[in-house]
Amino acid sequence: MKQDSKVNLSPKRSEEPIWWSLFGAGGTWFAMLTPITILVVGILIPLEIIELEALHFERVSAFAASFIGGAFIIASIALPMWHAMHRVHHGMHDLKFHTGTTGKVFCYGFAALMSVLAIVFIFML
Repeated sequence: MKQDSKVNLSPKRSEEPIWWSLFGAGGTWFAMLTPITILVVGILIPLEIIELEALHFERVSAFAASFIGGAFIIASIALPMWHAMHRVHHGMHDLKFHTGTTGKVFCYGFAALMSVLAIVFIFML
């Protein structure tokens, strides 16, 4: 049986799964952990349900200098940034701002820059 359409046996690879995975990870992180952070830092501590001593400089600095604390802070900055920049990139396209490769490089480059800066600042502690 003969097919009318040809099957492309060597399709062009796309980098889109990389951006979508960072977008998904950032959205999940932002949806799951950011509300807890806001609850603790923005509501429970000011209402004195959690003692203010829990956030003394020495304690927070020790947490940030630990591996788990540093990873948490880096992920809290980097992952939502990737999510936001992916939304900006596709939002520009939806609003008919077709920036092409320049827009992609700017958006993802900015997210990468913020991620690198987060890593550098954590390692400087």
